[in-house]
Amino acid sequence: MGNRKIASVIFAAGKGSRVKGYEGNKTLLPLVPGGEDVFKGDNPILLSIINKLPKGPKAIVVNHKKEDIIRATGSLGLKYFEQPELNGTGGAILAAMDFIRNESYDFLVITMGDVPLVKASTFQGLADALSWCDLSILGFAPADKKKYGVLDIKDRCVKRIIEWEYWHKFPAHEQERLNIVNGGIYAAKKDILIKYLELLSKNPHIVLKEREGKQVEIKEYFITDMVEMMYNDGLKTGHIVADDENEVMGIDDVDSLKKAQTLWGTGLYSNAWIKP
Repeated sequence: MGNRKIASVIFAAGKGSRVKGYEGNKTLLPLVPGGEDVFKGDNPILLSIINKLPKGPKAIVVNHKKEDIIRATGSLGLKYFEQPELNGTGGAILAAMDFIRNESYDFLVITMGDVPLVKASTFQGLADALSWCDLSILGFAPADKKKYGVLDIKDRCVKRIIEWEYWHKFPAHEQERLNIVNGGIYAAKKDILIKYLELLSKNPHIVLKEREGKQVEIKEYFITDMVEMMYNDGLKTGHIVADDENEVMGIDDVDSLKKAQTLWGTGLYSNAWIKP
C-alpha cells in the first residue's frame, strides 16, 4: 500500500521432529521432488516463502541446522537471528528484536517458515490491512477446526485467540460462532509492535519441558498473548481470511509434505523460483 516499506521475519528454528526420517531443517524440504525420495528435489519451502513475501528487508530466526539455512539463503542479503531456546512463537519473534527495532520499515510481516502455499497476494493483503488496523492476523475457515486456535471476532477486530483446550469446552452454539481459525501469520505497525513485544517479554508462561531426559521449567512466549493485550488497550487487531485452508497448511509430517508437493505442482500456489 502506498510507499510503505515492508520488512519480514521468518521463523525457521524448529526441529520438525514429526517429519519422520528427515534430520534436516524442514524449511529446506523440496516442493518439487526429484524422484521417489520426497526429501530430495528442488524449490525448498523456505525459498518459496522468501520469494512471495513483499519486497523489503528480511530476517530469519534460526536454531536447528542453522548452518544449512544460512548456506541455502546466504546470497539473498538476509539477516539471521538465533533463538537460543525453542520457547514459543513469542520467543522466536523476541529473538529478532534487534532487527525489529533497528531496521528501516513501516510494517512487519511475521510468518512461519513451513507454510509454502501462502500466496504473494495474501502476504501483501496482511500488510494492506494495516491501512485500518494496527495488527492484522491471517485466518482461514477449515472444514474441520480440529485443535486449532480460533479467532474471537467482534466488529472486524480480533478480541483474542482462544486455544482448543479452552474453546472445545464451550457450548455448541458458541463453538459454531468461532469459525475462523488462526493461521499463525501476522503483520503489524513497527512502533506498536515494538511496544507490545517489550510487554510480551515481561509476561512469560512458565511450563515444564523435557530437556535431555529431565523435566525443567522454561519461559515460553506466544504472539497470541500480544493480540489480546493490544485489543484490551483499544487498538485495532484486524484479520483477513485466506482463500482456502490449503494455503495456510504447515509441513508437519511426511503426508503434509506430499500434499504440498502435489498442490504446488498444480501451479495454483507456485511462483517464480530464484535459485540462490
